Amino acid sequence: MALFRLVSSLLLAIAAATSPAGAANPEGEALNALKTRLRDPTNVLQSWDPTLVNPCTWFHVTCDDQNRVIRLDLGNSNISGHLVPHLGRLKHLQYLELYRNNFSGKIPEELGNLKNLISLDLFGNKLEGEIPKSFANLKKLRFLRINNNRLTGSIPRELTTLSNLRVFDVSNNDLCGTIPVVGPFSKFSWQSYENNSRLSGPELQGLAPYDFGC
Repeated sequence: MALFRLVSSLLLAIAAATSPAGAANPEGEALNALKTRLRDPTNVLQSWDPTLVNPCTWFHVTCDDQNRVIRLDLGNSNISGHLVPHLGRLKHLQYLELYRNNFSGKIPEELGNLKNLISLDLFGNKLEGEIPKSFANLKKLRFLRINNNRLTGSIPRELTTLSNLRVFDVSNNDLCGTIPVVGPFSKFSWQSYENNSRLSGPELQGLAPYDFGC
């Protein structure tokens, strides 16, 4: 009997050692990867405890009834740092609200993996580089606001396939080339594009390349 108890104790110890803190939740890992790369002087992310079973009790994170992350609200949070490709693992995410912070660096191509995304708000940061062509994968996207950053390059023509897009704002960047005129882009006002000094107006299809002037 004593031997049986000893063996049982050893097996339990091995099981505990080989299943680290709550059998790693992929969404929690993705969010923690973001947290570890951010500066958070006001401790907005203090509740983000990676040892919990899932991130559904974390402040600024919303989950559905199956404990899947569907919303991340970090607008106006005085945080800075780089966005991480790990965010592309939040495959059930519908709202990504990171506006009016001090995010810098490039927008990860992996955000194009968020195929349930409805709203992407990155405006009012210091993001640079080009608008990812992978955004064309976001077929449910209705709101795309990336204005007031430092983005360069042309507006990807792949985005003209986003038939559900209702709001598009890239104003106050450093974009170049011409403005798409097909698909949802036929309905956006000039205010969506203003203060991009190298953006030369609506595309004249067949007469000049869309990235003319870039």
